[in-house]
Amino acid sequence: MKKMPNTVDSIKQKIIELKGKEVNLYINRGRRKITSYRARIEDVYPSVFTVKQCPFDSGALNTYSYNDILCGEVKISND
Repeated sequence: MKKMPNTVDSIKQKIIELKGKEVNLYINRGRRKITSYRARIEDVYPSVFTVKQCPFDSGALNTYSYNDILCGEVKISND
């Protein structure tokens, strides 16, 4: 079976499906520095989405674009 190519629209649709759920985020910070944390997808906007880090009462809110996922700088796992 042929794998469908990732596009910004398909990535956005997957993020919309994960909204409100807890996910694992892996962020490539460059020079072999990878940060990972558990978060919940809070809001989905036309060009970005926001995630809130665990513990959720800490107020740490980060914003990522769909292009970050497309380029491989951000990976999301919903295990």
